[in-house]
Amino acid sequence: MKNRAKKKYCFVIHSLGPGGMERVMSELLHHFAGKNDTELHLILYGKGRKKFYSIPDDVKVHQPGWEFDDSRRIFYTIKTLIYLRKKVQEIDPISVLSFGELWNNFVLVSLLGTGYKVYVSDRCQPDKKLSGFHEKLRKILYPKAAGIIAQTSTAKGIYSKKKLNKNIKVIGNPIRQIHNNNVESGRDNIVLTVGRLIKTKHHDRLIKIFRQCRTDNWKLVIVGGDAQKQNGMERLQNLKQKLGMNGDVVLTGNVKDVEYYYNKSKIFAFTSSSEGFPNVIGEAMSSGLPVISYDCIAGPSEMIKSGVNGYLIEQFDDEDFQKKLSELIKNENLREQMGSMSKKMIENFSVESIGEQFFSYITEGK
Repeated sequence: MKNRAKKKYCFVIHSLGPGGMERVMSELLHHFAGKNDTELHLILYGKGRKKFYSIPDDVKVHQPGWEFDDSRRIFYTIKTLIYLRKKVQEIDPISVLSFGELWNNFVLVSLLGTGYKVYVSDRCQPDKKLSGFHEKLRKILYPKAAGIIAQTSTAKGIYSKKKLNKNIKVIGNPIRQIHNNNVESGRDNIVLTVGRLIKTKHHDRLIKIFRQCRTDNWKLVIVGGDAQKQNGMERLQNLKQKLGMNGDVVLTGNVKDVEYYYNKSKIFAFTSSSEGFPNVIGEAMSSGLPVISYDCIAGPSEMIKSGVNGYLIEQFDDEDFQKKLSELIKNENLREQMGSMSKKMIENFSVESIGEQFFSYITEGK
């Protein structure tokens, strides 16, 4: 290893587009940048290299100098593997942090034999079934990583059972503080949800649940844009028109200022069935909102205590979801009580606390 005045750390991710793991990467970069003895490098190696989330000015950003050509996929995949390997060797970091259940295999392959400590973290539902090829790669490559960061204790249990690595650390997501001082007129009668318009978020079910609540002066606001070529915006626009809910459901698309919607709303509702650790639930809690959510396999139960700061609903039990949502809509005192508890309970996931856990793990391995 070279002598260096500052300790170098390398963060690798396919993109910083809209998404939960991309936001977490951004938050961690900001936290690490506050340390005087660190030199941070970010490698964006995927096809989409636009930066939706901000990164500190002193982070050195690296990305390939060519566009990925899908018509020559094998050639450009190999070219990217070589680029990533050479770039990490050029940086010569103390450790490398990689995000993404599919992308981690790519990073581990590219750095085989280099001796660098590579820490990986899947940012999805922990029992998500990957293709047979990727599952086989994980069984071979993940044990070679310096460690795995699991978002929940459930995830750690699943990874341990699969014998993916002996060094698995549970670290939740850093939840940024949502400030309540940018909305002067107070909260409106809004049920809010935030998430990409993909089928596993089940926004269609939420629209139908909201319709059953039969509220004349409330709106459902869905913040999020199209992703994964699923034409979610068109699909949901057609659904609300079919149900006669054009004036009751608002689809905002992607927005930068999500804080505005957290602060204008009174309830946060979440119908996703596939999560690793949903940041948006934490952000809603930070804003002081009661949260009602499907109790999918990992994530919501780490933050929501049912009946205390919101409700956990058995997955796809839409009748119970509608009942509990109606209760929150009708009962202002209950909303305020649960919202206050949300704000207190999410403090354990502050950026400072989680950032330090990440820092300790990728520097000391514990």
